[in-house]
Amino acid sequence: MGPHPAVAAIRLAVRRVLHDILDEHTRNTDEHPPNPGEYSRPSDGPGRVPGAPREREPSPLVLVACSGGADSLALASALAFEAPRLGVRAGGVTVDHGLQAGSDLRAAEVTLRLRGLGLDPVEAVAVTVGRGGGPEAAARDARYAALDAAAERHGAAAVLLGHTRDDQAETVLLGLARGSGIRSLSGMAAVSGTAGRYRRPFLRLDRQTARKACMAQSLPVWDDPHNTDPAYTRSRLRHEGLPALEKALGKGVVEALARTAQLSRDDADALDAWAGRAEAGVRDADGRLECAGLHALPPAVRRRVLRRAAIDAGAPAGSLFARHIEEVDRLITGWRGQGAINLPGRVVARRQGGRLVIRQG
Repeated sequence: MGPHPAVAAIRLAVRRVLHDILDEHTRNTDEHPPNPGEYSRPSDGPGRVPGAPREREPSPLVLVACSGGADSLALASALAFEAPRLGVRAGGVTVDHGLQAGSDLRAAEVTLRLRGLGLDPVEAVAVTVGRGGGPEAAARDARYAALDAAAERHGAAAVLLGHTRDDQAETVLLGLARGSGIRSLSGMAAVSGTAGRYRRPFLRLDRQTARKACMAQSLPVWDDPHNTDPAYTRSRLRHEGLPALEKALGKGVVEALARTAQLSRDDADALDAWAGRAEAGVRDADGRLECAGLHALPPAVRRRVLRRAAIDAGAPAGSLFARHIEEVDRLITGWRGQGAINLPGRVVARRQGGRLVIRQG
């Protein structure tokens, strides 16, 4: 008799991602093979024979980010099951945000659970959460910084995240509420981060599947009280907003929003590529943006060129919103001699002699 359907579903999702990671690892090894003329030296350590070829590259290490909740614990269990069968090393990281009493004890429990699944290396990382951008954004920034550092420290090829289809739907609605454009509606990418570090195997699976998988495997799940705290925007959306939408529009809202995310991502990627090609054609010999050339571009393409120019000048991408780009765009489409536009990161945009100058001022 095979595994529970929920367990089978999460394992299949993880297996597919591990196959992708292995394929990339193989391609990288083929493109950068060890030098056949490079041999070990006596100083290479005990047991090494002078003149013997060096050992092959080790198999890739994949880490799972685990909070102890149902989604990430189901992901950790699937990774622990699939990784050894594919010759992949598997470890885990839990981040202690220090936002609740006893969070250090909770992190210690999670590390014990991950080791019990057979993952190695496993570590808990304590972080200090700042205040920039609100509590949710600050915690997310601290968490990703810790995961980046852990991946670098262990030489991990990838870090798996347990975001589900439900999380994707919530992200799309939050983007819609911000009015930040199609890129915001594209939600979370299945692959993101530097060199594709972060992988999200569960974006096509719902939250209940992960919870059922934990129950079927008798894995004790921790429910973060912040996930039900109405002080947090995502919590209100999860427990009030989405249920109200489903009541008004019927079942299937989550699936439709997740599908919207993928369609929006495809469109946004195509427009970004167009903007990348168009940018070269609207710069003069000195690299300055020509207002006439910008004006001739479709608005969606032009605004992408402007956003990229602002980021290149030093504006933080996470603080650069649609309203900022709209103001800069008016220097092109609604020029009335207005003054400079101040952007995040002390970046200033102004129109001078038919050119758009964006730089830190």
